[in-house]
Amino acid sequence: MTDDESGRRRRRPEPYTAEALAVDPAASSVDADVPHAVDPAGIGDGDVLVLRALGLGDALTGIAPMRGLRRLFPGHRLILAAPGPVGAWLADLGVVDGVLPTPGLVDLPPLAGGHVAVDLHGRGPASQRLLAATRPSRLIAFSCPEVGHHGPAWCADEHEVRRWCRLVSDAGGPCGPADLLLRFHRPAPAGAPVVLHPGAAFGSRRWPVDRWRAVAEHLTGRGRRVLVTGSAAERDLTGAISDGLDGVRDLGGALGLSALTDAVGGAALVISGDTGTAHLATALAVRSVLLFGPTPPSRWGPVVDPHLHTVLWHGDPDAAAWGDPHGETLDERLAAVTVAEVVAAAGAQLPPSDDAASTPAPSPFPFPFPEG
Repeated sequence: MTDDESGRRRRRPEPYTAEALAVDPAASSVDADVPHAVDPAGIGDGDVLVLRALGLGDALTGIAPMRGLRRLFPGHRLILAAPGPVGAWLADLGVVDGVLPTPGLVDLPPLAGGHVAVDLHGRGPASQRLLAATRPSRLIAFSCPEVGHHGPAWCADEHEVRRWCRLVSDAGGPCGPADLLLRFHRPAPAGAPVVLHPGAAFGSRRWPVDRWRAVAEHLTGRGRRVLVTGSAAERDLTGAISDGLDGVRDLGGALGLSALTDAVGGAALVISGDTGTAHLATALAVRSVLLFGPTPPSRWGPVVDPHLHTVLWHGDPDAAAWGDPHGETLDERLAAVTVAEVVAAAGAQLPPSDDAASTPAPSPFPFPFPEG
């Protein structure tokens, strides 16, 4: 929440929406030097343009349906309209062929037309109107009466990965949750660190800093190295957890997406809230302990390798509603997660240190693209 001119509290807009971009004009700027950026004027017949102009977690949950699109349109160029860094990273991994830098729900530049447009951003109408304006030959999207598009029905009570796989499978591109994996599980090498990712875009999904520090102290007290990751805006948070603790390295603001991928990929365990780094651990098949709060894991939790991922959540799965993932107040379900629970879950996931001594280090990136 933020204060308006009258001093009343108002809700911060959901990220990547037109409202959020209007509040923060800098967020709508597009970097002119995005790797793998394509010339919009050249997007046309033979191309598949996918709109998912969201963050890291959304990009990772979108990998599976994008692989379905590969199967549906073999030989076509797959272009992702997304924020530049996320899109370029997915192109580096071979998930897409190019990126149309798009900071959120903004008008897309003029295209040649005749392409296939795929709405993996939302149910519409805003996202579908943006795509329809590019003059595609075909639109793959959920039904949206406001736009006049007929497709599969949107189901609110559905996991994010399964939802978009259903859409693409209905269009003729078979895919499922296993397609989100960037690699299969590899035992961690000797001395691999534990990654703690304490941050989140909104306060409702941020576990208290003193509890994170207690977890770090517990891990280092048992001989584990700890890396604390976060964005440049989260340096105060990562510093508060790591300062003065031997064996803890503060990486707040130090890692881009590729370096974060390397850090997570080489970890023995990732402990994170419900945020992009949690989805990265799932995609890399790295063991994790995940702390959920306002959003139930049935909507956004891991859908593969349940033996690798321990989800801690104190919500009622049968409730009519849960908390606000875009709120600024710590969600009561997340607040109920204790340090004792987290360290117990971490201990159950971590092998004894000496058991990892003979395990070879994992292979470097990039990951091979799974066969269809």
